[in-house]
Amino acid sequence: MTDSLAGPGSDEVVGVVLAAGAGTRLRPLTSERPKALCPVGDVPLVDLALGRLSPLVEEVAVNVHHGRAAMEEHLADRLDVHLSLEEPVALGTAGAVGRLRPWIAGRAVAVLNADAWCPDPLDALVAGWDRERVRLLLVGADRLVPHALVVGCLLPWEAVEPLRAEPSGLFERCWQPWAAAGRLEVVRHDGAFIDCGTPADYLAANLA
Repeated sequence: MTDSLAGPGSDEVVGVVLAAGAGTRLRPLTSERPKALCPVGDVPLVDLALGRLSPLVEEVAVNVHHGRAAMEEHLADRLDVHLSLEEPVALGTAGAVGRLRPWIAGRAVAVLNADAWCPDPLDALVAGWDRERVRLLLVGADRLVPHALVVGCLLPWEAVEPLRAEPSGLFERCWQPWAAAGRLEVVRHDGAFIDCGTPADYLAANLA
């Protein structure tokens, strides 16, 4: 059974699904729809990410930029989802969280990318988290390196508060500084994971 951040004190942790990317490497598929709406097993990637977060948190935000109209239409009936509209430019992973600071409002955050297929529950990400360190769930790795495949991350409010709504990445603005300070924890994921960044990888996810 998945360890949960919900239940008593669930208002202390919220979820963020990053879904504003252009998906340029996935063209021509993303010429027809935003990357987050490309389905794996007939389910859009953004819905898969929301489904993985739902056992853990009660409030979730999704950031939107590329394919905004289609994303807004798709999520219009999801009253449990807070939309964060990024204009005039996409803000990157750190900027997206920074723009959501008023909504996060002192709470911790579980962050997932919408463009990855990973059928395993998030037990390893949340189990035993002390809510004081940044925690990363990395594919096949025990330490943070550039271009690491990230299943998800947990950010205490202390890590969220300095972020600003400007184009920037979590690797540079958060993960690296917290690692240098000895306050980043890495958990290894050896299960299934496919970054659906190219047509070949997207096909592999659907075949799996």
